[in-house]
Amino acid sequence: MRKLAIALTAAMAMAATPLTAYAAPCKDAKGRFVKCPAAKPAPKKPCRDAKGKFTKCPR
Repeated sequence: MRKLAIALTAAMAMAATPLTAYAAPCKDAKGRFVKCPAAKPAPKKPCRDAKGKFTKCPR
């Protein structure tokens, strides 16, 4: 019975941990909220036509 209670307590503690990690992702060194930096754009892929052949990309 004691092992079951310890296992349930550990499982609940592990389940609650990610919620606090995502609560404030954008804070400065002093702990104040700041605007999050913009996400990096996806790397550009070579342009292809409908048949899958490489073409010149439009600008």
